Amino acid sequence: MLFELVGTAVAGLAAAGLMWALNRGLGGRLPRWLIPAAAGLAMLAATISSEYNWYDRTRSNLPEGLEVAQTVQNRAFFRPWTYVHPFVHRFVAVDVPTIKTVDAAKGVQSADLYFFSRWQAPQGVPVLFDCVGHRQAPLHAGQGFETAQWADVAADTPVMKRICGDD
Repeated sequence: MLFELVGTAVAGLAAAGLMWALNRGLGGRLPRWLIPAAAGLAMLAATISSEYNWYDRTRSNLPEGLEVAQTVQNRAFFRPWTYVHPFVHRFVAVDVPTIKTVDAAKGVQSADLYFFSRWQAPQGVPVLFDCVGHRQAPLHAGQGFETAQWADVAADTPVMKRICGDD
C-alpha cells in the first residue's frame, strides 16, 4: 500500500512538472490551474490503473499449486467507471495439492482455501466439502469432521466445482 501511495504521488509530481515545463516553454500562456489539474488527473489515473491491475499482479505471483477458483467484482458509486468495467476486488484460491478425500465420510473432501482481498492480507482456511450433500465447513483449530459447522452451498459454486469436480 505504501508503494502505491508513493507511486500515486510520483505520478502527480511528474504530471505537474511536465505541465509546468510546457507552460514555461510557451511563455506562461497556459492558465495556472492547469498544473494542479494535470497532477490530480495523473494521480487519479495511477489509482485507477493500480485498482485494475491488482488482480492480475497478485494472480501472477501466486505460488505453484494455488489456483484461482472464484473472483468477486466490485462496483461503487464513488468510482463511476466501475459500472462500465468492474474490477476484481477479491478472490478465492484453492491449494490444489491439499485436496484430499476424508476417510471418515463418503463424498467429503478437504482443501486449504486462501482468501485474497485488495486491502487485506491473504487468509488461509482449511475447509471440508461435502460433495454429495453440497455443504462446506471451515475447520477451526482443534476441530474435526464430527464437530464441523456445516453450511449449505449451491452445487454450481465455482469453489465447490473445483474441489468436487465438474461431474
